[in-house]
Amino acid sequence: MSERTRIDKSLFQFLVELKFNNERAFFTENKARYEKEVKLPFRAAVERLAEKIGEFHPGGLESKIFRIYRDTRFSKDKTPYKTNVAAHFGRPQDGGNVHLPAFYLHLEPGESFAGGGLWMPEPSDLKAVRDRIAAADSDWKKLKAEGVELWRSDELKRVPKGYPSDHPDADDLKRRHFFRLRSLADAEIFSPRFEEKVLAAFQAAAPLVTFLEKTILEARARELSGKKSTPSSKKK
Repeated sequence: MSERTRIDKSLFQFLVELKFNNERAFFTENKARYEKEVKLPFRAAVERLAEKIGEFHPGGLESKIFRIYRDTRFSKDKTPYKTNVAAHFGRPQDGGNVHLPAFYLHLEPGESFAGGGLWMPEPSDLKAVRDRIAAADSDWKKLKAEGVELWRSDELKRVPKGYPSDHPDADDLKRRHFFRLRSLADAEIFSPRFEEKVLAAFQAAAPLVTFLEKTILEARARELSGKKSTPSSKKK
């Protein structure tokens, strides 16, 4: 690996400085530095990771690096730049939709992680996953038996309507997101084994991502089939 495209401490140094100088004047003055110390090495790492994911998750994935510019239109926080770098690895046919099953990499001083799953899904996709869990699906049971631990965040207080409150997997039915992640210490980001550790986190999340992909794809196929089989109304 070229030293020029390897992630090193200068990436986090820039993000820390940006956090305390989050304004256009600072970024404009340091844009060349951002390109060299942040954008270039991160993009190179993402491209290498995308190539290797296929070894344990076949089918072909496409990487998408999130822009550093924040969308402030609907946010109370009007700072113009993100103080992290992140990438999404999803199916090409998904068009970069971050609300479909995928792998994720997030680098931020003290807050880095890698993993995969489903984040903030569309209501119909979330229902498809919950329906499969509620039906005691064998693939879901296998995931649970293998000890796949999911990230817990933003869960419902009660089992949603339409599902039994005493279901054995009631806690999973309350989930809004289905995500498995591994935190990465800052020292791991700058280690020669960084990409190896990220790939290990992706591989650990791969069975969950596969389950979610299959669930949503089958549910959408059924919905499409139902629409096609419904006779259109004829004009009188």
